[in-house]
Amino acid sequence: MKNQTVLITGASAGLGAEFARRLAARGANLVLVARRADRLEKLAAELTGVRVTTIAMDLAVPDAGAALSAAVAAEGVTVTSLINNAGFGTQQTFHERDAAHVDNEVALNVSSLVSITHAFIDRLRAGDGFLINLASVAAFQPSPRMAVYGATKAFVLSFTEALWYENRGSRLRVMAVCPGATETEFFEVAGQGADGGTRRMRADQVVDQAMRALDRRNPPPVLVTGGMNKASTVAVRFFSRRLVTRAVGMMMDRSYKKAA
Repeated sequence: MKNQTVLITGASAGLGAEFARRLAARGANLVLVARRADRLEKLAAELTGVRVTTIAMDLAVPDAGAALSAAVAAEGVTVTSLINNAGFGTQQTFHERDAAHVDNEVALNVSSLVSITHAFIDRLRAGDGFLINLASVAAFQPSPRMAVYGATKAFVLSFTEALWYENRGSRLRVMAVCPGATETEFFEVAGQGADGGTRRMRADQVVDQAMRALDRRNPPPVLVTGGMNKASTVAVRFFSRRLVTRAVGMMMDRSYKKAA
């Protein structure tokens, strides 16, 4: 990774921070992006032996890609790889949610990801870098009580698979990483019941599987991390969407009430 400069969004905590640590250990230079400048600077101080650029920015804004591209250019950095990790979810019925909060979730999880990818895609294609978009096992079926989150991740999954096909003739590696419940700060925002009562993986376990997949000669376009998560994404194919939605809804209802 010594020839890579990797831009990571949502890098101040969780999977973003874990990706940063893992890539720095392999010699990659980094551009870390998140809202919290203090958390970015603290993480950057841990990562020795590589160049670490921090950019404090709210990405849930129109034209996030252009703004971030300009900020990166101002630092004199050329990005070769990108990890779109920024995003959040909320466990609540849709009709009870605040409209502005819903708009912000769609803006960050979808619009920002697309805008940033478009802003950097030509630079990624120019070398032998990679593009990782963080989706979720929630992308594979409707998610009652997390309807918007599940829908945004379904978009990310579909979008990334299409980009994988479009870039097969280049050296750019494209992959959607789909974790299940992972022990991060995600649940401080989404609510503790947002795991649906499933067992949570550690962030380092998710990133370890992602890095092993990325190291393959022909990385998969979609990586579901964790054996049980893989099994669940396969199982939903054998039942009607109505039945799957009811089952997931009952599971989320139980976990929501238990966490309340």
